[in-house]
Amino acid sequence: MADVTEMVVQVGDEVGLCVEMIGDRADPVLLLIGGATWSMDWWDDELCHQLADQGRLVVRYDQRDTGGSTSDPAGSPGYTSDDLVRDVVGVLDGIGVDQAHVVGLSMGGGVAQRVGIDHRDRVATLTLMSTSPIDPEIEGLPGPTPEIQATFSGDDPGPAWDDREAVIDHIVESERPYAGPGAFDEPRLRALAGWVFDRTEDMAASMTNHFLLDAGDVGDHRLSQLAGISTLVLHGTADPMFPLLHGKALARSIPGAHLIELQGVGHQLPPPRCWNLVVDALLEHTARA
Repeated sequence: MADVTEMVVQVGDEVGLCVEMIGDRADPVLLLIGGATWSMDWWDDELCHQLADQGRLVVRYDQRDTGGSTSDPAGSPGYTSDDLVRDVVGVLDGIGVDQAHVVGLSMGGGVAQRVGIDHRDRVATLTLMSTSPIDPEIEGLPGPTPEIQATFSGDDPGPAWDDREAVIDHIVESERPYAGPGAFDEPRLRALAGWVFDRTEDMAASMTNHFLLDAGDVGDHRLSQLAGISTLVLHGTADPMFPLLHGKALARSIPGAHLIELQGVGHQLPPPRCWNLVVDALLEHTARA
């Protein structure tokens, strides 16, 4: 079993981010950036250890308002998307790493694109999973399915956030429509939700604040600026949030990018049946740099 090191990285004077490193400190760094509401726990332990066992130092962290990291009041995040980008640099600085293979999923994929454009010297390679282009010149991509759009209606007040079982039920049901056909593992997700609840300082902030963030810097984010950064796009063919055309647009817009379609996978961490493919793709992709 790979070595595990936990630490708190300070970003500025007031923000502490919980960071976990899995593997050998001498190995190339694979930095994982999760989606909205994701603590580090959503990057499955077994998947992380598979990558570490094959020569990567896997680094995952609790984003602001998740897990044990600094939390703002629910409904009033005192930071913007720009700060999430700076947090990635802060994590690398905090663990003493100049450059990493950056992997971002969903919202984390948007953050990863920004890191590649704004801090390209810190990025060895990019892997973009289940995400959408941030390039304002890319238009006409399909929106979420009606079922997913219904989850954004705002009619659900949410559970009592201090009620463990109610929060677990809420997380499970919130994730259900995002999974691909046959790719929803309720027992696994229920166990994960319990672990997330037990580690999280403020569940209400964790489950709401990322959706309230200001977009931050609206400067030049054309994806052509990622030329020269080897980029892998992993996208589910059944993604109901960002349909497959989003992944194809990413691969088309980033010079030299390579797309791998994950059959039957939704808007989610790829399920265990895909892990051999995902691990092999990540190892091959990061070995090229």
